[in-house]
Amino acid sequence: MSFQPGQRWISDGESDQGLGTVTSVENRFVSIMFTATGDIRKYAIDNAPLTRVIFQKGDTIPSHEGWQLVITDTEDTDGILTYHGTRVDNDEVTSLKEVMIDHFIKFNKPHDRLLNGQVDRLDWFRLRKDSLKHQYQQQQSSLTGLTGGRVSLIPHQLYIADEVGSRFAPRVLLADEVGLGKTIEAGLIIHQQLVTGRAQRVLIIVPESLTHQWLVEMLRRFNLHFSIFDETRCQEIANASDEDEAVNPFSAEQLVLVNLNFIKDNPEWYEALIAEEWDLMVVDEAHHLNWQVNNVSVEYLCIEQLAQTIPGVLLLTATPDQLGHESHFARLRLLDPDRFYDYQTFIEEETHYTEVADAANALVANKPLTAQQQEVLTTLLAESDISALLSQLTASEDEQANARKTLLNQLLDRHGTGRILFRNSRNTIKGFPERKLHATALSMPEAYQEAIEDFLLSDTRDNLLEKKQANYLHTPERLFDLASIKPWYEIDPRVDYLISLLKTLNKEKVLVICAHAETAIELENALRVKEGMRAAVFHEGLSIFERDRAAAYFAQDEDSAQVLLCSEIGSEGRNFQFAHHLVLFDLPMNPDLLEQRIGRLDRIGQTQTINLHVPYFEQSAQSALFQWYQEGLNAFEHTCVTGRAVYEAYAEQLTDLKFSPVVDEKTIEKFVNDSHQLHLTLKAELETGRDKLLELNSSGQGRAETLVEDIIKQDNHTSLPQFMFQVFDVFGIAQDDKADNAIALQPTEHMLSGNFPCLPDDGTTVTFHRDTALACEDYHLLTWDHPMVTGAIDLVLSDDVGNSSIGLLKNPALPAGTFFLECLFTLEATAPSQLQLKRYLPTTPIRVLVDKNANNLADKVSEQVLDQQLVPVKKQVALQLVKALKGQVAPLVEKAESHAASQVNALINDAENIMNEKLEQEWQRLSALKAINPSVRQEELDFIKVQQQELDTYIKKAQLKFEAVRMIVVTH
Repeated sequence: MSFQPGQRWISDGESDQGLGTVTSVENRFVSIMFTATGDIRKYAIDNAPLTRVIFQKGDTIPSHEGWQLVITDTEDTDGILTYHGTRVDNDEVTSLKEVMIDHFIKFNKPHDRLLNGQVDRLDWFRLRKDSLKHQYQQQQSSLTGLTGGRVSLIPHQLYIADEVGSRFAPRVLLADEVGLGKTIEAGLIIHQQLVTGRAQRVLIIVPESLTHQWLVEMLRRFNLHFSIFDETRCQEIANASDEDEAVNPFSAEQLVLVNLNFIKDNPEWYEALIAEEWDLMVVDEAHHLNWQVNNVSVEYLCIEQLAQTIPGVLLLTATPDQLGHESHFARLRLLDPDRFYDYQTFIEEETHYTEVADAANALVANKPLTAQQQEVLTTLLAESDISALLSQLTASEDEQANARKTLLNQLLDRHGTGRILFRNSRNTIKGFPERKLHATALSMPEAYQEAIEDFLLSDTRDNLLEKKQANYLHTPERLFDLASIKPWYEIDPRVDYLISLLKTLNKEKVLVICAHAETAIELENALRVKEGMRAAVFHEGLSIFERDRAAAYFAQDEDSAQVLLCSEIGSEGRNFQFAHHLVLFDLPMNPDLLEQRIGRLDRIGQTQTINLHVPYFEQSAQSALFQWYQEGLNAFEHTCVTGRAVYEAYAEQLTDLKFSPVVDEKTIEKFVNDSHQLHLTLKAELETGRDKLLELNSSGQGRAETLVEDIIKQDNHTSLPQFMFQVFDVFGIAQDDKADNAIALQPTEHMLSGNFPCLPDDGTTVTFHRDTALACEDYHLLTWDHPMVTGAIDLVLSDDVGNSSIGLLKNPALPAGTFFLECLFTLEATAPSQLQLKRYLPTTPIRVLVDKNANNLADKVSEQVLDQQLVPVKKQVALQLVKALKGQVAPLVEKAESHAASQVNALINDAENIMNEKLEQEWQRLSALKAINPSVRQEELDFIKVQQQELDTYIKKAQLKFEAVRMIVVTH
């Protein structure tokens, strides 16, 4: 090595030090100053781990003054280089001595790093190459956005998510029955819209009671970090802003969650909300937005104004028909005011929908069509002659089946609200478990009876209704606790009942739900003190982390709790379907709440019968409530779709029963019988009004099953685990296998990056197994959509990780010293994310393998062969090889780039053809559909044409990018 003061060198082991300058050469030592960090290093000249920095003709180098020079010539004076060339900013011809080059220069171009001896390990190169391959595959995958949710693979949910999530600015009403997963459908749609770039900013509006549930659901199931905005949050942001320049609080976040009362009661913040630009709005419990022709609620007006400015709208509601046609029209009007502009016109159309549904129901049920039904079909499908199909309905079995299927498909295309309304019912969706009731009547402790009577006699009924204690009449342990020092669990027979049940069930998991957090906490203490039983507690007083820990303690197979004691919040948002026993320690007043409790176990995918254990006190308000649920509504062993309506009709009588010191059996019997009759009447009306055509459309008709199969196939493929283990190894993340298909990840001191995505300082646990992730909600389910996976790919490709490498090829058939350059390029174009450019032109890897004569051998020598045969090379040897071959590398890189460039036009043409063909087909399909179904919006058709024109421009601007180079040297 020959050193001169003023020369520029880089440290082979500390490349982040930037460009160093030789300050002195004394005897056997050289001193280098790294101005970027302020460090001075002293090296032995004979073995200094340094590489001389020499730029080539055509390179662009930065001056320490900030301007850049394109080199045209290089002059060497006594070992000091002067670069001559042209300034980039003003085209001035000038010179730049090497000592004046910017100290902070970083070599990230592959060939620059190679020529300056900055080479990475072979496994880093392979990681970069694999990252490019997987990025390419996922950008054009039809499953992108659908696989990342921590959800069971339920066909109808995935179908709705795929159908709606792939649309431009979807505007739909999700109206599945209770327990069929409207929230999951909405989450899947939001996730797909965000992951695919169709949406960037999402606003969720929910009732106040559901705010926390939505926050947790979006985070735990879909890795979406929504921010709750309330008065405090808005004031904090507003106060922190400059007085001269007011800041809209809602501009601080992309994903925002607010409750409906907050925006209704705060006009100032509502104006700020509506002033922002949003891509998608989601409104839960939309049936509470009251609207009548002459009486519109403030809540409805708030959502209506937002719906007029936000392109995409999802409304979630209970079964629409339960609340009448007027409310149903109101919600459709929010989605498409041009289409649903007049209520009377809608009523007229509804009569035709009924006729259509009647004919469709007959087709679905394989019943003969009446003359009227045939006339309806002939009129509705007038543009095509269906007489032959109608005649086939009386032919052979195969011909009948084919004719019915064809007629149904034609009806589905024309169905009035079928494109904007999705409604599934338990009648059509299979996979729900059986429920089995185990009721146990217990004697009411005298102390409880006294506490109840003392409260009822303490004031007038109207005054008592205003008191918090009125909520305790169904939970007498709380009334007793207010007046007694003695713990309630020492006298309550339900405690001994629960202990006996847990012993009988051995180690089977049991979920216990009670109304109050205090009851759950004290019940855990009773089980531990009395019997030494391990129990987890889950209530609203815990942080999200503590709740996760309790749920995980319950979910584990070993060293876990047999029982999870939940307050009412335990019946919200959590999935405990691995358990098959539910104890209702008390009963809620509202049937919806009872169904919500049972719904923690009664879910699609539950494999076993659900055992409902209900201990209740005889001759009490509890026993009256039990009779009402069991005999009046049959709500324990069957889903009660009439529950809300019957509850609202008999709310006053339920309150009377609760406030009766002595429960009269005849009064209860009449009340239960009357409720049962109303229940049967409403149920019959709902069944008569069922639109089987709409249900058929909503469930996906076979396409849903195909989606599930495709996702299962991707879940079971080994490519993702192999890739992520490769990532963990390269980035220096500690991995510890756990017993239940999971891996514990921990940061280490030697990590390649201190900010690895989704890896907190205290580590995390991941799994590639969907069932494991569903059982253990504190585990991350890694899929190609997960931010840890997408973030790792971005981390690799946005930096210089693995873009320069050297390997030795031991092959006696080739002369020693022969070398090759393996170059990786990508063809990529950029466009606004909503245009979906990557579907047609993904970032496409191009591999070139050149020999010393610049011949491209990529087709003859596969990358797999090289990966298997190449062996690593020591750093010092790598530097010697680079110096020996340096003069030949730069021209070969240029030749490799020309080989890659020769493939660009064909790739661009293919992308344009694919794009035009797919979008033209989509436009033709929607145009044909719009002619017979007014639910297709003109905006959707217009967007396709705009998208086609703009994509054509962006695809033509695609450019080649040099991604990585690997020098391969033959040795024997």
